[in-house]
Amino acid sequence: MILNVVKIFLPTALAFSFGILITPRLTYYMYKYKLWKKVARSENEGITNGDFKQVHNKEEELSTPRVGGVIIWLSLILCVGAIWLIGKVFPSDLSLKLDFFSRSQTLIPIAALLLGAGIGLIDDILQVSGKATLYANDAINYRKIKVIAIVAIGALIGSWFYFKLGITSVAIPFIGTQLALGWFFIPFFILILLAVFSTSVIDGIDGLAGGVLAVIFASYAIIAYGKDMIDIAALCGVIAGSILAFLWFNIPPARFYMGETGILGLMVVLTVIAFLTDTVLLLPIIALPLAATTASVIIQIISYKYFGKRRVFKIAPLHHHFKALGWPAYKVVMRYWVVSVICSIVGVVIALAG
Repeated sequence: MILNVVKIFLPTALAFSFGILITPRLTYYMYKYKLWKKVARSENEGITNGDFKQVHNKEEELSTPRVGGVIIWLSLILCVGAIWLIGKVFPSDLSLKLDFFSRSQTLIPIAALLLGAGIGLIDDILQVSGKATLYANDAINYRKIKVIAIVAIGALIGSWFYFKLGITSVAIPFIGTQLALGWFFIPFFILILLAVFSTSVIDGIDGLAGGVLAVIFASYAIIAYGKDMIDIAALCGVIAGSILAFLWFNIPPARFYMGETGILGLMVVLTVIAFLTDTVLLLPIIALPLAATTASVIIQIISYKYFGKRRVFKIAPLHHHFKALGWPAYKVVMRYWVVSVICSIVGVVIALAG
């Protein structure tokens, strides 16, 4: 039992340390090559809402690098590689025990994270290079292309779950039974991945997304540990540690934004881990701040389009609504973090009590 705890916390601390060490050098290159957007969101999307302009800092958007998510997945790679190398150079029961890279538990989520991060990095590079002409000229079609890419990722990973792992059902919380999906498992996986990715709109205030996601992955480390999935628990800990290293430099004023390479990679791996731990239907509880943020956008769109252009919120997503009400950014972020902790505790209790 003690070794299992060490297996989770030691790699977590190692990933955090790697993140802290590599960030200054990465930051230097981010600013040297000006890896930030060349066109502001308000310009390429034709946003004229005065409340949006009130909470949106155009100057920061056009002067802050947006590939900070590289820190997260690079820290993870370095952590996995370092522990593997230690096991090869200094073989012992402890060094071999610490190796959490396993085909049965962590191969799929690590591959999923890197796949999502790689596609997100391409998106970021196109935008910071000014070559994303479609984005500049037609943001809606650009988003459709992004959705198609996410559907393709979901189809690939969902098929792996269905055909290779033989997973065809999901657990129903509180009831303790399985909901049989059969072949519908694959489109269901795609649907959940799209829903989780839609929560990426939370990445809008310095430190907000990082803090919320760190709490969520920490909660999944506890859930995986309680389900005796120690390698997954260690991976979740490493992801949380890597996010905390990113957050160290993302607390206002942020040195960089997470960007698509961070947010897409994390959303894909979160979906995979939720399915592997059979807690996907608990996601709306564990990740309630994410779900609420997405819901605010959906409600705003429906109200504006079908109810006489009425706005339920001063501006969506929800965190911008609070800023428009006059809350300072740090208060919005801190309260989101508090709510994340409470929701994660509730979700962990339900997951482990079922």
